[in-house]
Amino acid sequence: MTTDRRFCRFNRSPETAAFSMNEVPPEGLCLSAFVLLTSTTRPTAVLMGRMDPKAPWDHLGALDPSRVEAHRHAWMLPSSHLIFRESPQEAAERVVREQLTLPKLPLEGPQVVSEVYAPRRFPDRPAHWDLEFLFRGTLEESRRPTSPAWSALEFVDTRKVRREEIARSHEDVLASAGFTVS
Repeated sequence: MTTDRRFCRFNRSPETAAFSMNEVPPEGLCLSAFVLLTSTTRPTAVLMGRMDPKAPWDHLGALDPSRVEAHRHAWMLPSSHLIFRESPQEAAERVVREQLTLPKLPLEGPQVVSEVYAPRRFPDRPAHWDLEFLFRGTLEESRRPTSPAWSALEFVDTRKVRREEIARSHEDVLASAGFTVS
């Protein structure tokens, strides 16, 4: 007997067509890598940035101009959607290299997190699906990078920043990683 369930197994194989999918959910399914760099002296301080709208965010993280404009004044974690056929580890290394302009850093992970939510900007839309790969590392605050991708790049104390000051639901990513956001 063939099951009537449709699993999140995305392929076009005739052998598994009865219980696989060859389409994405209507509001999308994203695979993203997040880099959480904490200060070596302040473990609740995480490196976050404010996007420079002149930077090529479509290339750096798959963000369209309207999304960049909507979130450019808020703190955001260095992150990106995965490039097709890129591994989560490769994506995290690319974020470190392209968004932070740092040489290769030792990163732990990934911790894998899944979220289903109505986007904050569009609460009446159907649920969006995210599969997030969280990578952790530490960095001395004196080595805080400067990068043309960001108008500001700072170690932000997660206990002191308000949820409303954080972009694109990244407060949920911080909470999944064990950080407290006020």
